[in-house]
Amino acid sequence: MNIVSNLEKLKTQLEGELLTDNLSQKIYATDASVYQEYPDAVAIPKNSRDIEKIIRFCSDHKIPVIPRAAGTSLAGQCVGKGIVIDTSRNFNQILDLDAEARTIWVEPGVIRDELNHFLKPHSLHFGPNTSTANRCMIGGMVGNNSCGSTSIKYGSTRDHVLEMKVILSDGSTAHFSNIDLENIRRKANEATLEGQIYSHIADIYDTPEINELITKNFPHPEVSRRNTGYALDALLSNLNVCSLLAGSEGTLAFTTAVKLSLDPLPGAERVMFCPHFNSVHDAMTAIPLIMSFEPDICELMDKVILDCTKANKQQQKNRFFIQGDPQAVLMVQFNRTSAEALQEIIGQFSETITNETHAYANPKVFAPDDLKVTELRAAGLGVLANLPGEPKAVACIEDTAVRIEDLADYIAEFEVLMKEFGQQAVFYAHAGAGEIHLRPILDLKKQKDVDLFYEITKATALLVKKYNGSLSGEHGDGRVRAEFIPLMVGEQVYEIFKQIKQTWDPNNIFNPGKIVGAAPMTSSLRYVPEEVIEEPSTIFRFNETDGMIRAAEKCNGSGDCRKLSFSGGTMCPSFRATRDEKHTTRARANALRNFLSHPEDASKPFESEEIKEVLDLCLSCKACGTECPSNVDMTVLKSEFLYQYQKTKGFSFRSRLFANINAANKLASAFQPLSGWAMNLSLLKKGLGIAPERNLPSASRMSLKKFINNKFKASTGKKLKPVYLFIDEFTNFNDPKVGIKAVKLLDVLGYEIRTVDHPESGRAAFSKGFLDLAKKCANENVHIFSELISKDVPLIGIEPSAILGFRDEYPKIVSEELITKAEALKDHVLTIEEFLFQEVESGNINSGQFDKHQREILVHGHCHQKALSSIDFTAHILSLPANHKVSIIPSGCCGMAGSFGYEKEHFEISMKIGNDVLFPAIKEASPSAIVAAAGTSCRHQIKDGIARDSQHPVEILFDALVGE
Repeated sequence: MNIVSNLEKLKTQLEGELLTDNLSQKIYATDASVYQEYPDAVAIPKNSRDIEKIIRFCSDHKIPVIPRAAGTSLAGQCVGKGIVIDTSRNFNQILDLDAEARTIWVEPGVIRDELNHFLKPHSLHFGPNTSTANRCMIGGMVGNNSCGSTSIKYGSTRDHVLEMKVILSDGSTAHFSNIDLENIRRKANEATLEGQIYSHIADIYDTPEINELITKNFPHPEVSRRNTGYALDALLSNLNVCSLLAGSEGTLAFTTAVKLSLDPLPGAERVMFCPHFNSVHDAMTAIPLIMSFEPDICELMDKVILDCTKANKQQQKNRFFIQGDPQAVLMVQFNRTSAEALQEIIGQFSETITNETHAYANPKVFAPDDLKVTELRAAGLGVLANLPGEPKAVACIEDTAVRIEDLADYIAEFEVLMKEFGQQAVFYAHAGAGEIHLRPILDLKKQKDVDLFYEITKATALLVKKYNGSLSGEHGDGRVRAEFIPLMVGEQVYEIFKQIKQTWDPNNIFNPGKIVGAAPMTSSLRYVPEEVIEEPSTIFRFNETDGMIRAAEKCNGSGDCRKLSFSGGTMCPSFRATRDEKHTTRARANALRNFLSHPEDASKPFESEEIKEVLDLCLSCKACGTECPSNVDMTVLKSEFLYQYQKTKGFSFRSRLFANINAANKLASAFQPLSGWAMNLSLLKKGLGIAPERNLPSASRMSLKKFINNKFKASTGKKLKPVYLFIDEFTNFNDPKVGIKAVKLLDVLGYEIRTVDHPESGRAAFSKGFLDLAKKCANENVHIFSELISKDVPLIGIEPSAILGFRDEYPKIVSEELITKAEALKDHVLTIEEFLFQEVESGNINSGQFDKHQREILVHGHCHQKALSSIDFTAHILSLPANHKVSIIPSGCCGMAGSFGYEKEHFEISMKIGNDVLFPAIKEASPSAIVAAAGTSCRHQIKDGIARDSQHPVEILFDALVGE
């Protein structure tokens, strides 16, 4: 029986899922590393019984098991053949908290920040804090022995693992915890795999020669970050098998539950010192002295990172603490429980830095402004990680750690080493722990850089060994560093590693090729060196990436699209609702990259049903364009694919109707009220595939254009300035009352409102992939308004999704001769909230123009508004009237997303997205509270979802005008 037949048989035995389709294999072929290998299948187990069955099956058939949580590994731990077991969807429960003992049992799929969100009311937290903390999971943190920026205070994950429930390689279960030598020897006599494991551990512990080998060959005891190979040194000092399993990268057992020790929350009073230095070396020499003060955090960012933020308008405000042009800045944070204690450390630390280091400045930043410093560093790293062109900052030597006393000398030698390879060293990360993240800039699509990838890593390994440090400080060995483990620990210790692997996993099924038996680090790379991929012809211009495929390639796999609502933001709505990897931006990008790079029929790259499937639940919210550190613009990629796919496969009637919504509404408007009645007939909705629970918005007989042309009379008196109003297709027909109040508001506030005959925005056409129509609209609008609009005469819009297309899609799709005009025009196109905010800031609008009635207002932001503008503009202008109490609902997407939520097959998930944050927040608010929502889709979703009316912000402001 072949593997396919065996897998089909296994599938029938599971309560969960076993996915063997082409799409799933491609989605799970990568993580956040440079590696790619297609698994045979992906398992989504429902419970531990499923995992036991899978492991027994794999043991019987010698099939690898690849454990996976969030898949954020930088070293390729989650990549391999065999069966990937994804624990993120069903193993995400917090099981048992003992607040008094400060311990907790969790499943491996619990997100680190989600855990701390749960623990906060108990004044506890789990201390290790990785840069991926809003989506990485406890199982992955245990597997890699993660550390993060707070390790100097709280240690590594290993330091917090008390007990583990696991499934061994023969399918049996085991429960490991602290144990004495006597009980180890007793258990060693049991005729089970667990007994064999304890027998081998007893042999290691009882053999002085092995103890001496370990002590001699492992990193210096003062190197706290030490994940090279199996943690035999930790096991010798703490007879708990969990010490060995932490950092074992899923190569020894499969974890189903973990008991963790917790820490009290840090003091609420905090300060961050940012000493400036004229060289990285000067900064490094200061580290031992700084660490004597026992700070909570001690991080580094160098000039390269800082310079990456200079051109970013958003980050310029976060550079407020920078003095001069430092070559290196340290970020040293202290937390204290009282203001008095904080002032004490401030005085002591300030004096020492000034008198005993080479720092030329030492600004201190208090909470919450310290978060801006952290944001600045993250932004610089984001730019560095997304350098334009093919060369990228590659993760291979970013994990080295040495004693802090050796740090300055090590860095000096490393700089020389990098220059020999023609590289500029870039330094950042955890200086206080002796670990500096270092990444060479390489193009792994070229063989010469693949060769450098190996040569630089090996040379660095030799340098780290010279300082008796660790090549793998916190990100693990994985595929990228395991090849060098024998060099780091010596052949004799490596032989012990192999014996451990053989004892625990005699059939070598658990994550093979990681830690022992590693393949060359240059094998199974994501890209084949020197392979030529032909970019398809597209209607959108993907100039920044030189093509559509390369736009998808921007996804580095970091998994930011897996963060949930407790982390804020919008990305990714469908994943938040399903927790299914298939519905992440990462999965969509990987599918596009794979299927378009190697289509089954090279002449028909866009006929992939798999891409259509993976894009189906993309709501085109645009959040990935800003929240994704790689700025993968899935909205544009989806729109382009739908256009190309439908050109061949055909456009459905429903898609045609929604894409041509302006024409449909124009016709419906002429036949009101008959059309309004007809549009919500059950038979019509069924024929169109509209959810029966939905009420389609009707088209008003009195459109906004008709009102302005026939009924509106501007007030007399001197006007502040002229503005052009873009009359979008949704406000014009579906919500003219909003437009009428917007016009009256602008008039009363003193603005000359100008209109001109123009086409629709094309928003619906973009959404449904009707790009010929969308391009026509864009061309005409740019041609018309580029002759009328300037800094002094802006174009303002009421519906965010319509007006913001001028900034986003238009410059990418207009005809070549209009590109310059489109680029110039977008700087003078504003949402009405942005315009009103600017006028408030300039003093043209003030609170005296509004009444003083008390109003509680809850603001929900439209996705495009949050991605391309800011919801803060809305909150600010609604706060202008004296007694307005305004709060922003921390919601992501409402779930409607244009036509998405109306479609029968999407109704359920649309409601689930709405129920994530938005609906509960409104339900919990006072019935008298006013809900503000700028998007017409958002207002309809709120009405359909919880039978609550909401208003556009301009309606609320108009109603608050004095005299209205």
